[in-house]
Amino acid sequence: MDSLADVAPALAHHIVAFGFGDIYARPGLDPKQRQLVTLGILTALGGCEPQLEVHVKTALNVGLTPTEIVEALTHAAGYCGFPRALNAVTAAKKVFAERDLLPITN
Repeated sequence: MDSLADVAPALAHHIVAFGFGDIYARPGLDPKQRQLVTLGILTALGGCEPQLEVHVKTALNVGLTPTEIVEALTHAAGYCGFPRALNAVTAAKKVFAERDLLPITN
């Protein structure tokens, strides 16, 4: 959100207030489930790699393992195609490397 402060502070406010305030505060899904859904959607959309990196970090922070994250991205390939899944895995790999989580073993 800091990157929006000097250009679109209202957008930053709405992202936090609606996206994280209203949507993430709803009952029914735990944080891990929410992150799996988010990772799948961002993968399917394509072109969201910066946001995918943020949500891979969040997924790790809420307790998902790198193996679970990669499995979710691999599963998405069947629905949104290999190019988008590969881009998502590349974004995840960047986060895993930053956190010294490579190589991933199953």
